[in-house]
Amino acid sequence: MSEVLTRPTTLRPAQPLDAGAVGGIMSDFARDTNWLPRIHTAAEDIAHADAMIARGWVTVAEQAGKITGFAACEGGELDALYVSYAARGQGIGSALLIALKSRHKSLTCWTFQANARAIAFYRQHGFAETARGDGSANDEGLPDLTLHWQREAA
Repeated sequence: MSEVLTRPTTLRPAQPLDAGAVGGIMSDFARDTNWLPRIHTAAEDIAHADAMIARGWVTVAEQAGKITGFAACEGGELDALYVSYAARGQGIGSALLIALKSRHKSLTCWTFQANARAIAFYRQHGFAETARGDGSANDEGLPDLTLHWQREAA
């Protein structure tokens, strides 16, 4: 179901000084994704990362002292899951998601319909589509979809 971690990876709660790295991963994704309009500055991404970290939502993946990915989740609402481009395909996203699934009975997230890689990733991890939107409910104005995972009853 998931990739195997190819390098030693530590998952840990994010600390305030991690905001720059977390915000940088979000900025890199927005900058390098041609279908995604750039609506926030890098400074705004760092401020958003800092706010999520201050709320206790963020778990980071770290390899050799460098943050390579993160997940932000409040309750069962997965707000963000990003892996740096250099670390993709190493199982980091899967490790973050598996850790969240171990702590929650259900998870809900949304992504853009254009984000085929994310949709395939979530489906691989047992998420199912529950709704589609026309983009009027997100800042980017792009069609989106909601995905949900529910732990199976024992």
